[in-house]
Amino acid sequence: MPRTCLVVDDSRVVRKVARRILESNGFDVTEAADGQLALDACRQHLPDCVLLDWNMPVMDGITFLQALRKEFGPDNPPVVFCTTENDMDHIEAAISHGAQEYIMKPFDEDILTGKFAQVGLL
Repeated sequence: MPRTCLVVDDSRVVRKVARRILESNGFDVTEAADGQLALDACRQHLPDCVLLDWNMPVMDGITFLQALRKEFGPDNPPVVFCTTENDMDHIEAAISHGAQEYIMKPFDEDILTGKFAQVGLL
């Protein structure tokens, strides 16, 4: 059975690029345009992993991550942040709130699959 990944980003283009890369690496992909929609999706069917943007309307990435960890535990599902926020404060906040990894936009297939491999998803 293929692994599932929830791609959470307010940019349709980013979701589409991530979907193409992940599907070509054997994932079933679902999408959400903000953290609230993502949390609702996780409550319906918890994915094997989450690729998460930081800056989104309604509920941002870090708020979603806090809610996800509170509801589903500290490690499940693994979360990889994918964002333009590249300062150490953001990276440390993401990791301290339970993200497993952190990648910068723009990303390509090598970067994305490399990080997924590092956290044991590929």
